[in-house]
Amino acid sequence: MNTPENSRTPRAKREKPEPTAITQDQVLRAFTDNPTKVLAYRQLSRRLGVTTKDQREEIFAHIKVLRKQGLITLLQNDEYRLADTDAVATALMPSSARKSTKKVDLPVAPPRNRSVQAEFGQDPIVHRRRAAGFDYVDGDDRPERAPSNTVIGTVDLATPNFAFVVPEGTGEADDIRVFTDQLKFALQGDVVRVRMRSSRDGRPVGDVVEVLKRQRPEVVGRIQIQGTLGFVKPDNRKVYFDVFVPPHLLHESRNGDKVLVRITEFPEDSSRQPVGEVIRNFGAAGGNEAEINAIMAEFGLPFEFPEEVQTESEGISEVILEDEIARRRDFRNVTTFTIDPADAKDFDDALSIEKLQNGHWEIGVHIADVTHYVRPGTELEREGKHRATSVYLVDRVIPMLPERLSNGLCSLRPHEDKLTFSAVFELDDDGKLYESWFGKTIIHSDRRFSYEEAQERIESKAGDHAEEINVMNDMAHKICAQRFKQGAITFETQEVKFRLDAAGKPLGVYVKERKDAHKMIEEFMLLANRKVAEFVFNLKKTKPRFTMVYRTHDAPEPERLQTFALFAQKFGYKLKLENPKKISTELNNLSSEVMGKPEQNVLQGLAIRTMSKAIYTTEPLGHFGLAFEHYSHFTSPIRRYPDMMAHRLLEHYLLGGKNVPVDPVEDECKHSSAREKLAANAERASIKFKQVEFMANEIGNTFKGVVSGLTERGMYIEIEENKCEGMVRISDIPGDFYELDKDNYRIVGRNNKRIIQFGDEMMVVVKSANLLDRTIDFELVDDRPDFVKKREAEERKQRGSEPRGYREHSGGGKGGSKGGFKGNRR
Repeated sequence: MNTPENSRTPRAKREKPEPTAITQDQVLRAFTDNPTKVLAYRQLSRRLGVTTKDQREEIFAHIKVLRKQGLITLLQNDEYRLADTDAVATALMPSSARKSTKKVDLPVAPPRNRSVQAEFGQDPIVHRRRAAGFDYVDGDDRPERAPSNTVIGTVDLATPNFAFVVPEGTGEADDIRVFTDQLKFALQGDVVRVRMRSSRDGRPVGDVVEVLKRQRPEVVGRIQIQGTLGFVKPDNRKVYFDVFVPPHLLHESRNGDKVLVRITEFPEDSSRQPVGEVIRNFGAAGGNEAEINAIMAEFGLPFEFPEEVQTESEGISEVILEDEIARRRDFRNVTTFTIDPADAKDFDDALSIEKLQNGHWEIGVHIADVTHYVRPGTELEREGKHRATSVYLVDRVIPMLPERLSNGLCSLRPHEDKLTFSAVFELDDDGKLYESWFGKTIIHSDRRFSYEEAQERIESKAGDHAEEINVMNDMAHKICAQRFKQGAITFETQEVKFRLDAAGKPLGVYVKERKDAHKMIEEFMLLANRKVAEFVFNLKKTKPRFTMVYRTHDAPEPERLQTFALFAQKFGYKLKLENPKKISTELNNLSSEVMGKPEQNVLQGLAIRTMSKAIYTTEPLGHFGLAFEHYSHFTSPIRRYPDMMAHRLLEHYLLGGKNVPVDPVEDECKHSSAREKLAANAERASIKFKQVEFMANEIGNTFKGVVSGLTERGMYIEIEENKCEGMVRISDIPGDFYELDKDNYRIVGRNNKRIIQFGDEMMVVVKSANLLDRTIDFELVDDRPDFVKKREAEERKQRGSEPRGYREHSGGGKGGSKGGFKGNRR
């Protein structure tokens, strides 16, 4: 296959022209040229060639003005469409001609390319279902405008007492607080209309007047049977109501079972309870299978593959035809191996190494050619696109693709010929890149290494393939050093792992250690992902660039950085954030300074939360955390759908294909980003359950921990050795009555003035571990003399256990009460 290669001939650099200002007329023209089209902010940016922050802010400002003028209409999220064509036509006329009222016919947008839609997404929205809250796109019989004091937004549950409604649009409006008795039983992600009322504490407050779209009217929880009636208490403590289940809809559920209930009736009266039906019973609450299955149901994860998907996967031939081999570059005689976790079964990447005559090294990053087997229009494709990612719970994997592919056909098992899509690099001993090549290949892995085995080769310099592994490890170190020199962020999250018995019960909890073998693989995967993105971006030098799936990471918002800087200052660390180009350097310096100190995990954790979230998009906006101008996901198509998309696009362009329409690809990027977030939340929930299950066997034992969170209810302590987190209630802290000083991120004793703040080391005793609520309670080790404890107990008995004026806020979970410090809500 003929594929483009990098030319060694240097090209003269051209000066970049100064970016031009975006005018309001340009923004409006984007809509008038496409009168039936729904445009999002990112689409506008692409059409107008936006490249700078100033231009983006100009678009925001123009959108706001055009909305106020009634020329464009907000539909949902950040999506807009043309409003009244007469008004638009008048606005575009010269002022001398605006007295005319003759209607101007605007052009009609042409139909889309259907073949691309079949591969990347659904048909565009032309007509919307006519329902309250949405404008009707076509025709003159539009519904009446909503009252001016109402706002449409998405529900984000905060506590059992209130939620935030995030307004649709570009983010110029503040989130609206709605107390749960005024939510009309809306759940997380539901789209609602809110009537605004007076602000409270400077924050906008409103009441839900209509639920426009219920995202998922299902609740997971524990059922309580009273006589013949059932009541489901939700596992998610942010869900603020129980669900009533009548006798004929219990379906043999017993008291204490963990169930999934679908709500069939939402009452108008907030004093009543929604009515539901048990649609799945997971068994007695507290058991491993019941709780893990309940987590899967809570996050809407699939339990099995549809029969037609399994049948289709089983029907794929494992024979590799000679014609297919002839179309590929053959690496079967080149030293190749995989390095993965010891318990891994899906090997989706391999490395090859060969010394060239000029003394350089040819390093091949070979990725399973999943799209060779998963074709557009198949049931496998539709299921993979819907799932979008594999989900890694503590005791199981919910794969994106059936086992026949993920562990069989596509897994790069040793001593088997395998089809791959490869990025091949010519590098010298210092990791300097000379040439890149991308294309379809066939490999034959010589060896399957676990990370531990590869690390042994690095440390001992002995064993099979030790020379090759050490050459690549030395390169990886130099590539990594260059990456950090260019501004990559060093903060890393710690991964908690469990040792489980055959029944899934945790025998131990530990923090996964990242050694050179892990980092070596990571560096070469980063190199492949970066170079694939750069290759596609540079295929076309003028706009619009070729459509590609990028993994982007915006720079942190200045306000959040300043908040973090103030927090770090409480520990004696000063961050100079005035220069945007120095932000990564300042953060990396802080990371080095806190290394090994009690506050390390707290500050690093909050620094990570300060960062923006990485997403998938067709916008080549760069990756702040990695300091890459262009970055994609290419290396894990067995477990990530965006990687499959990147493979298809890259192959299409290598074969000389024309540019692919961007909108269907962008839609799939949004879907994949949402599914990734959901998977991460499910993974965290399973880890929390296993941590609680492990600590249930440690009741009465003493551990050293650090203060990781503060609320009016108490302080959270994270145990150093296993990262299990629990609460010490503020009323149980011995020696004094303590109050939250939220302005200084600490609690203070009323009488003794003792200060407890983030990062302080504490010795705690495990008091309780509640599997049903997934909570751990600690109490502080009290080293005071017994006579002091006895005297305090008598004083408490005489005047009550809490000081007058102390009020414990309900809210149940971390950060549930007002004034807590556990990171930003969003």
